[in-house]
Amino acid sequence: MKSALLRDVPSQPRPPAWDHSTADASQRPLSTEGSRLVPALTVASHPQMRRVGERLLLDALMAGRQVRLPRNAPDFMRPGGALGLHLADPYLSRKPLTFAPGAEGGIRLEPSEGSRVVIGGEVLREPRELSSAEVAVGVALELAGRVLLVLHLADPTAREDEDALDMVGGSMGLQRVRQHITQVADLCVPVLVRGETGSGKELIARAIHQQGTRRDKPFVSVNLGAIPRELAAAELFGARKGAFTGAVRDQPGFFQAAHEGTLFLDEVGEAPPEVQVMLLRVLETGQLYAVGDRAPITVDVRLVAATDAHLEEQIQAGRFKAPLLHRLAGYSIRVPPLRERREDIGLLFRHFARAELEALAEAWRLEPPEPHVEPWLPPALAARLMGHPWPGNIREQRNVVRQLVIGNRGQPCLRLDAELEQVLALAKVAPPGRPASAPAPAHPRATSRRKPSEILEAELLTALRDNDWDFQAAADQLGIHRSSIYDLIEKSPTLRTAGALSAEEITRCFHDCKGDLDAMTRRLQVSKRALGRRVKELGLV
Repeated sequence: MKSALLRDVPSQPRPPAWDHSTADASQRPLSTEGSRLVPALTVASHPQMRRVGERLLLDALMAGRQVRLPRNAPDFMRPGGALGLHLADPYLSRKPLTFAPGAEGGIRLEPSEGSRVVIGGEVLREPRELSSAEVAVGVALELAGRVLLVLHLADPTAREDEDALDMVGGSMGLQRVRQHITQVADLCVPVLVRGETGSGKELIARAIHQQGTRRDKPFVSVNLGAIPRELAAAELFGARKGAFTGAVRDQPGFFQAAHEGTLFLDEVGEAPPEVQVMLLRVLETGQLYAVGDRAPITVDVRLVAATDAHLEEQIQAGRFKAPLLHRLAGYSIRVPPLRERREDIGLLFRHFARAELEALAEAWRLEPPEPHVEPWLPPALAARLMGHPWPGNIREQRNVVRQLVIGNRGQPCLRLDAELEQVLALAKVAPPGRPASAPAPAHPRATSRRKPSEILEAELLTALRDNDWDFQAAADQLGIHRSSIYDLIEKSPTLRTAGALSAEEITRCFHDCKGDLDAMTRRLQVSKRALGRRVKELGLV
């Protein structure tokens, strides 16, 4: 049945940009080591909410063929699953929406007289070309006002459960985080988790603890930003009676409370200078001094730290100690912001909504018995959730879902109130892609200049990977000056320059990659030229 849905395109002069085996380097989109990414469609909203997260790989596009999507084929399935089901909504048309290889490695959407398709708030009335960069970021497609799909790139070898390690989502970014956790959990090296506020850094710390050998020992979580600076040392390392005004008894610190277990230090960039010195000593010697005591105390603690600050900038400003950063970052994990995980937004919505609905005794809304009822989560609303930048990340989405569910208690479907209308108001931008009849955009080097503030982090990352981390080529593609690339990287919590890498990390990567600078560049995700200079400075070649 599936073969009938794929037909050859008469001629396809160049392969898709995401085909790493044949496309030239200037056309490569997001990639992961050891795998080839393919376009995919993921269900983000469906009248039967259990379908959210199911995926259809568009691997036929890699071979230059079309994929047709009517109501009754092909099958969507869980990543790694063996059985699937077509979209199966009675309001969808049997006349297909067609996906075809497009110009310059993009994807061409071809509507039919069937289901109405909405993209970027506009009805798709003629063929439309989507660029490889737009697909890498993720494009939302509303079908017949019933189903929302996200067109994105996926790793076809992924086999992770959508809630593995108690983290909801199946995006490539989250898969990489899970892989990092598995690789480092059973070791004793300190871990630095970096990511924006609300992105789930403590959840990662807990997963490291639960997957490690200390899972039966204490897990102590401390937010350094919430402790008064003058009390931080005593809170962390303990204090002896009389050490300061108010110390009326010996007080053990958080390090002692976490002995033989894991201590999670959130907002580690807020640590006062004297605390930074004490932290460095504990990491180097395993010993600490309680405030007011001269006898060292030996502790056995696995330290996981987290920050949303740019510690390299703080080092340059003299507010953070470089040796401490190198000690904390025995192993680094970067958490992608939610706006770079668009295919996870539907799964997270369902996860948070279920908890709220169960409290209201309305969990049945996720599985309505009647297939013709109006979707509880209208696709147009789901598309607005998909397009929201989520500056507060997962924490913000949880609050929005709670407001939506409780505010629509007893109602047949979700509607935005005035407050949420303002929160989720989208900037007026042109829909993604361009009409297929329109001329192709000029070569990247002829692109008009843009403001760096217009560049999303996902777009920056795609351009860097497209151009093998050649900053000048990436700047040309984005239409900004080369110096702006450095500025954008410095402002990013998930990107870094070669100069920010520790000697230990470079040396370890050099040996793991057997000195292959290209492989090192892909793994460390920094400029190849600058990385080569660092390798020479360290005497590795």
